[in-house]
Amino acid sequence: MCEITMSPEEEESQPKCKLGVRHIQFVLLFLTLIMNYGQRTSISVAIIAMTEKTPPGPDIHTYPQWKDTDTILSSFFWGYIVTQVGAGQLGERFGPKWFLVGTMVLGSIVMCLTTVMAQAWGSAGVITCQIIQGLNQGFLCPCVHILISQWAPLNERTRFSIIVYSGQSLGIVISMLSTGAISGSKLGWPYVFYFYGAGGIVWAIIFGMFAANSPADHKSISAEERRYIESTNSVIQTKTKIPTPWLSIATSLPFWAALAASCAENWGSYTLITEIPSFMDSVMNYDINSNSQLSALPYMVTFFVNFVSSPISDKLISSKTLSIGTTRKIFNSLGTLVPGCALFALGFIDSTQKGVAVGLLVVSVAMSACADAGGFVNTIDLAPNHVGTLLGITNGTGQIFSILAPLTVGFLGSDKTDLMLWRKVFWIAAGIYVFCGLFFNIFASGEVQKWNDVKSTDKCESESEEKSNENLKFLGE
Repeated sequence: MCEITMSPEEEESQPKCKLGVRHIQFVLLFLTLIMNYGQRTSISVAIIAMTEKTPPGPDIHTYPQWKDTDTILSSFFWGYIVTQVGAGQLGERFGPKWFLVGTMVLGSIVMCLTTVMAQAWGSAGVITCQIIQGLNQGFLCPCVHILISQWAPLNERTRFSIIVYSGQSLGIVISMLSTGAISGSKLGWPYVFYFYGAGGIVWAIIFGMFAANSPADHKSISAEERRYIESTNSVIQTKTKIPTPWLSIATSLPFWAALAASCAENWGSYTLITEIPSFMDSVMNYDINSNSQLSALPYMVTFFVNFVSSPISDKLISSKTLSIGTTRKIFNSLGTLVPGCALFALGFIDSTQKGVAVGLLVVSVAMSACADAGGFVNTIDLAPNHVGTLLGITNGTGQIFSILAPLTVGFLGSDKTDLMLWRKVFWIAAGIYVFCGLFFNIFASGEVQKWNDVKSTDKCESESEEKSNENLKFLGE
């Protein structure tokens, strides 16, 4: 059992003013996720407008001949998976701020070029843009996680993590609503990409002006607030690169539990993010405006679920009602087992039960947000000094599932009006949710792992080196 205790000195170091520089940093990260997820998910609705037989205006090109829409929807993750671990390592070594700024600018430029690429090279051009977008956004979550670990005091960690990452769901809501409205207007789908491309460049400039890598790097933070943050977040402030304990990570069951949670979250969430608009269009027969509004509805509810789950989680931990590990397991169960049951039930729904279908989708998507207070934030619990690397591994591996999810839909069948196709899609997602959720409950931990400590890492490396020298000596004899 791991309990949070604060020394008298740490309690005294708590700033008298509840609002501080750290809150500004979390708002910046929150808005960054809104923008990045808006860019990422706009393609899910835009692809419907891009492939319509009848465009909304004479000057708008559409491509009804494209048969590889599932490939387009998954191609973002081909690039996204590549940069995850490297992004975490680079962010830990050099600081994450300017990596976020640079990749946001590059990704936004590519966003603006998507329309031209579609006209020049068809679906291959869009796939290329999506891959480059993925390469850039591969830096997003590892760098954001590093910044949270640097800026969040221990007893505020869950709250701030979930508030920051609730920007994902709000970004999806804004993206689906705005993409549906723009695509259905005289402007047409091309302006979706212009809007998000220009917005991303503007936001990158704002973020670069006001964000900081850590309290130590911020010019105007008070000594009181800096002391409060650094005394509780378990992050070692050093200019020297802390060696990554690869063997300890690879043999850590709590880490594997966090990895399983990431895989479940990615398969489930990206099955729904990429395919809900198609399900609403092909099975429920909604037009693009109604489609985008109903597809956004689950993420509206998710946004509010985040703000309910985070203070409850923090209160359970800070009041010592439950240990960190038990709290993580409870919230991860809510975020995996409940969505799994909802998706299983959704497999029995047909087009005559539209209200029930929307309700089950809302339950599935909204309750999955509880996992943010479970497996997702758990990497910070395990090793704050290596959180960028851990998040890079868990998120990078999870993106394999994000790639496979929409591709699996295409593999199972091309007729998206077929209810049996959707039953298989939903039941596969339900099975992965339940299996990974149970795995996390068995093996997860809320305790800081021994290999987080620099001395422990050095000791392990020293012992490994001694054993290696002994083996060489033995072979020499």
